[in-house]
Amino acid sequence: MNDKQIKEILENSKTIAMIGVSSEKKGEDPKNLKRKPANVVMKYMQDFGYKVYPINPFAVGELINGEKVISSLDDIIEEIDIVDVFRPSKEAPDIAKEAVKKKGKVLWLQYGIHHDEAEKIADQANINFISNKCIKQEYQRLFLKSNPVFPVLKN
Repeated sequence: MNDKQIKEILENSKTIAMIGVSSEKKGEDPKNLKRKPANVVMKYMQDFGYKVYPINPFAVGELINGEKVISSLDDIIEEIDIVDVFRPSKEAPDIAKEAVKKKGKVLWLQYGIHHDEAEKIADQANINFISNKCIKQEYQRLFLKSNPVFPVLKN
């Protein structure tokens, strides 16, 4: 997937289901939660106008960055543009199947995550597949040259 394609995806997307957002662990300093990679990325994408659904079956009902945590893609009523994954690569094929069922437009596996079978599942369903890239870093690199741009607010 080239820069032009990634830029188009980010410009034409409004909703992100973020699988693997971190919840607060017992006895953990709540300030740590804000520093967890998935939560940092979630907040960043929200700041640029995206509606982000945090998914973590072990934290259902908790509030993270102002959004109530849900257990799965099935719990989201509206259309999802990007399914963004912060889970181990070995879980990617099952998540890809869920994304297909949900009719997601993009399956995005975060930095360090890739799985050939998940890519095949996405390709067969005509879902864009991006892996081993951070959505936040790609957004920054493609849009924030010097002046912030808010592509999702254009419509």
